[in-house]
Amino acid sequence: METILASAPSKFTSFHSLSQRFSLAFPENRRRKNLVNLKGASLSYLSLRVKANSQAASASTEATKVGSVPSEMKAWVYGEYGGVDVLKFDEKVSVPQVKEDQVLIKVVAAALNPVDAKRRQGKFKATDSPLPTVPGYDVAGVVVKVGSQVKEFKEGDEVYGDINEKALEEPKQFGSFAEYTAVEENLLALKPKNLDFVQAAGLPLAIETAYEGLERTGFSAGKSILVLNGSGGVGSLVIQLAKQVFGASIVAATSGTRNLELLKSLGADLAIDYTKENIEDLPEKFDVVYDAIGQCDRAVKVVKEGGAVVALTGAVTPPGFRFVVTSNGAVLKKLNPYLESGKVKPVVDPKGPFPFSQVVEAFSYIETNRATGKVVIYPIP
Repeated sequence: METILASAPSKFTSFHSLSQRFSLAFPENRRRKNLVNLKGASLSYLSLRVKANSQAASASTEATKVGSVPSEMKAWVYGEYGGVDVLKFDEKVSVPQVKEDQVLIKVVAAALNPVDAKRRQGKFKATDSPLPTVPGYDVAGVVVKVGSQVKEFKEGDEVYGDINEKALEEPKQFGSFAEYTAVEENLLALKPKNLDFVQAAGLPLAIETAYEGLERTGFSAGKSILVLNGSGGVGSLVIQLAKQVFGASIVAATSGTRNLELLKSLGADLAIDYTKENIEDLPEKFDVVYDAIGQCDRAVKVVKEGGAVVALTGAVTPPGFRFVVTSNGAVLKKLNPYLESGKVKPVVDPKGPFPFSQVVEAFSYIETNRATGKVVIYPIP
């Protein structure tokens, strides 16, 4: 397994002029302290990981021992939109306040999604929360504080979820790439018992997107589906949900040559090498095409008349449609039995997890669009 290690930058930009609501400061010449580096560690994360390893189990034990909550935390922040160079590390970010319907989570692992990069680039600044921003949607961690109206969770509970109900509509200013994050209880679920924090962190946004997309198409038992980019974060879960939860008759999926066996292991009946085969030349058409790569113009040519095409990215060609996922802890709870039974498995990119010191490198990697499954950040101090 290749381990990616990079030296951390030693200087940080001043953010004193930015929003006082965030209470951030980046003194010049402050060097990073207490960042975790995986060099020499014995972590070995395969693409498909079902059983928690001893280090992740240890993280769980340590996290549950968290006592008093500090007023400041370590976090990654950007105060302007742009490339990965706008990401800065700060050790004195204010810990978010907990509202009545929220819990405070001590973050153990967090995951990157394409939306994190697009948000940082300013692709939907008109509906974004104020800058500066702590990025991060997906989280897995331990509840350390509960709001007065919280009924479902208690301190010490191991939970996971997508912290933003609406991905593009005023997502939280305090995201999951930090030691703590505050989340509404209805967006969370208890972490599946058989999954470690790394596996759990990579699931929420992707599995909720996969599930909602299938529901919106009216997918049901006996129907066929073609998944474009079946080895990606969403596509890998669409394959499994279509087969295990919805009862698909045939699941076909595309990927590059190196991931064909992965597609088959996830349940694809037909694994298509997009570098060698043209989906438009396939002899059959499908009830649903789930386009997770941005090829809607091609997808609509292989869907049956009256069928549906989901387009997650790129231009939409009728009858294709696009939706923005709504985060909902109830979906995670519904799918937890499938995860705990092993019928649905998380897929974690083998280059990861990236340590907290390498969030910049993780962003750069996900923006290559070559990740397999999910890119996870772990451990978080």
